[in-house]
Amino acid sequence: MNAKDVVVRYVQAVADGDLETIRDSFAEDATWTYPGDLPLSGTWKGRDAIVDDFLGAATGGLFKPGTAPEVALVDVIAEGDRVLAEWTAKGITRSGKIYDNRCAGIYVVRDGRIVSVTEYADTQHVERTLFG
Repeated sequence: MNAKDVVVRYVQAVADGDLETIRDSFAEDATWTYPGDLPLSGTWKGRDAIVDDFLGAATGGLFKPGTAPEVALVDVIAEGDRVLAEWTAKGITRSGKIYDNRCAGIYVVRDGRIVSVTEYADTQHVERTLFG
């Protein structure tokens, strides 16, 4: 599987709520960097921290109980082991606010696994809707 296919498979797994494929998409020592100074900002190190702590908090704890944001891939550009993916994320927050964000991530893929992600999003929207 090439780098683009790995990232598309991962984003589709997020959209489908396929935790096994999400976990399998990351190298054991992967990193994920989220910008800003929000409670979930920073660099998450290791597959378990990314999947359980970062992604788990971003989906399970911040949105209306029993729901997860709807994720849809908008565009993917790949060159070698680097992939730029753009997606939308929409949902209802725990406080009933509408979350509707457009995000992008720069992924690095090696040996069929994601080894790093740097995500970009409208952090002001995140703060207002998820933490405000």
